Parts: sequence; C-alpha cells; structure tokens
Amino acid sequence: MEQSIRCGIDIAKLVFQIHCVNAKSGETVMVKKLARHDMLRFFANKPPMLIGIEACGGAHYWARELTKLGHTVKLMTPQYVAPYRRGGKNDANDAEAICEALARPNMRFVAVKSESQQSVLVLHRMREQYVRERTSIMNQIRSYLHEFGIVINQGRAALAKTFPLVAEQESLPAMFRQSIANLADNLTDLETRIDKLNKQIESWCKQDNTAKALLTLCGVGGVTATAAVATAGDVSVFKNGRQFAAWLGLVPKQNSSGGKTILGAITKRGDRYLRTLLVQGARTVMLAASRAQKSTQPTPIFEWIYKLQERRPNNVVVVAIAAKQARMLWAIMAKQQRQNSLGLPV
Repeated sequence: MEQSIRCGIDIAKLVFQIHCVNAKSGETVMVKKLARHDMLRFFANKPPMLIGIEACGGAHYWARELTKLGHTVKLMTPQYVAPYRRGGKNDANDAEAICEALARPNMRFVAVKSESQQSVLVLHRMREQYVRERTSIMNQIRSYLHEFGIVINQGRAALAKTFPLVAEQESLPAMFRQSIANLADNLTDLETRIDKLNKQIESWCKQDNTAKALLTLCGVGGVTATAAVATAGDVSVFKNGRQFAAWLGLVPKQNSSGGKTILGAITKRGDRYLRTLLVQGARTVMLAASRAQKSTQPTPIFEWIYKLQERRPNNVVVVAIAAKQARMLWAIMAKQQRQNSLGLPV
C-alpha cells in the first residue's frame, strides 16, 4: 500500500525531531519535536507512513518498533543524507534532509537488523575490544622486556614461554618481575574472556542455517560467518555480489575524466570489522593455495589465485580474494534468504 505521508525522523537520546510531507505534492504537513517517551504513542495513532531514519545508534530498535505499528521504515547511511541538508546542521534541518533523501529513487538503504543479529554483533564488538587490549598488553610487555635487554620472537606462544624465565631471573629487579607478572595475569584473563566469546559465537553459528552454509567457503570460519550474517541483515537490499563487496569497501576507487578511467586503491567504505575479517580469511586462502600448489589437481579458485599472483603483488591478490569471498558470501546468503521466504528446507 502506498503511503500518503513521508516522514523523516532525526533521533537522539531524549528529543526527536520529525518532518513530514505529503508524498505526492511534497508539501510540508508537520514539523514537530517529540520526547523519547512520546514517540511510540504518537505514531501508534497515525495512519501507515513511509518513515526514514539515519542508520545511527538506536536506529534499528526504533525501526523495529515503528514497523510493528504498521509503518514502513527505511534506514539510510548519514553520508547519503548529508547532501540534502539545507542550511546549518541542526535537528530540524537533519529531519528535513532525511525526509528529502527518502524520496530519492536511487537511494541505498540499510537493512534493519533483528534483535538476534544485534545481539551477536555485541559479542563481536566485545571480542574485538578484548583482542585490541590483548595486542596492546603484549606490545607493552615486549617493550618493557626490551628495556632490560630481553628480545623475544613474535607471537603469543613465544611470549608465554618467556614469562617463567623472567620470573626465575633473579638478576632482574623484583619490582620489574612483579610488574611483568601482573601484565601476564591480565593477558591470561583476556585470553579466557576471548575464548568464552568465541564459544558463544560458535554456538550461535551452529543454530543459524545461513551462518552454517557460509562455513563451506574456504577461509570462512564461525567468527566471519556470524559477523557476515549479522552485519548484512537483509541481503536483498543489494542487487548483486559486487554491490555487496562495494558496500564493504572492497572495490577500487574510480577516477574518470575525458573517457579515461583510472582505478586506485580500495575505497575502504562500509563496515571495517567485516572487511578486516575477510582480508584475514583471504590470507588464509592464499596460504592454503600455496601449500596446495604441488597438488596434481588444484581447485578452480586456487588456479585463479596462481594466475593472479603471476601479474599482481601479494597484497593486491589478498584484496582480490577478499572481494571474491564477499561476492560468494552474498550469493549464499541471498539463496538462503530466498529459501527461508519460500519455506523450503535448507
């Protein structure tokens, strides 16, 4: 059903700005501020509207709640809304810009995430933070040991072997040895937390049919599979796998002038976390291809990698593999989504 009212909402923590226009004439019919606790009550008494919201903190929650009230909700990336803002940046101008951007026929929308998808993304954000903290502590320890003439190899295993040696080395100051021991305890605590989160992520992966299907791809494990499912949401918003790869920033920048096109580095737009996981997985795929090079029957993707390595540097090959993985991820997720919508067995 076509909605007669188009509405842009600039959401915040306490006060929301609303700008509504007639969908046919474009005439402004309402400009209003609402307190947070009045939002749902206000829209519950309104006929079905087409509502636009910037994809920011809390947007997915409000999109789900407004959808329950019978409205059609579209989320948009802030950078796509900004060109439609008139005047300075304030709540009223932002709401009007969202309302205007909502009417654009070529506007790209963000899929609304379910509570389950957002929950697993929280696990991923926590895991990412713990991994950063672990790396920071490891670098701290290496730096402190270097100050006392102790240089160790890269990797967590080499660092773990050093702790007992430092504790037993009485030539080192007792205060320094205790400091290293405290950092080692912090590192152990982080390892335990990361392992616990990994188990929770793997458990969710086993329960989700789409995530399980993604595990068939080389270089895709439980962490990448669940991150892809939770981040992408409804993959029908992407026309094809290339558009999904572009959304992740895995396609080259284009500079075109006078009929000449120059391709640069990748755009690095979109979700940095998922893009990083795909690049890490691509390195695993390239390592597997290197080990299988002596095989008499290499897989088609390995043959493609070998040909690419003949004419491109390794880092370029890694990004190309990651982009190809992104396209294959989209194909599998789109297929699973179609099967789910038709009620077919997966």
